[in-house]
Amino acid sequence: MDKPEYKAIAQNRKARHEYEILDTYEVGIALVGTEVKSLRLGKAQMQDSYAVIEEKELYLYKFHISPYDQGNVHNHEPDRVRKLLMHKREIRKLFQRAVERGLTLVPLKVYFKGKVAKIELALVRGKKTHDKRDAIIERDARRDLDRKMKERRK
Repeated sequence: MDKPEYKAIAQNRKARHEYEILDTYEVGIALVGTEVKSLRLGKAQMQDSYAVIEEKELYLYKFHISPYDQGNVHNHEPDRVRKLLMHKREIRKLFQRAVERGLTLVPLKVYFKGKVAKIELALVRGKKTHDKRDAIIERDARRDLDRKMKERRK
């Protein structure tokens, strides 16, 4: 059964172009109150963010959540390192795969699943320049074919 789609608050569109996505995981994220409020307003950027496994725990770097407008002196730090929530067993498996092949962990999107914020984390391998060009050519060809099919149906 397919998993349901949730409305993304922020997406890392560049990641799909820059990397070959091998596997995806749904992980939780530990946030403070003002971060949740700011996320609900859609004020997040994950363009250059990445995840790292340190001391058997998963952390997210360079994920920017803008300060909450109605926050006070206890407002959150916008670019702080955030802990990602995943079972220890899954982290261990992920660590073995990432280290073994020289892969990277990159977040693809952040969304709310009920009241809980989740991140779609991907295990990726960097694309070479010629792979990126091939992907662009393939996408353009598919777009042209769809356009011609649509004209033909009229």
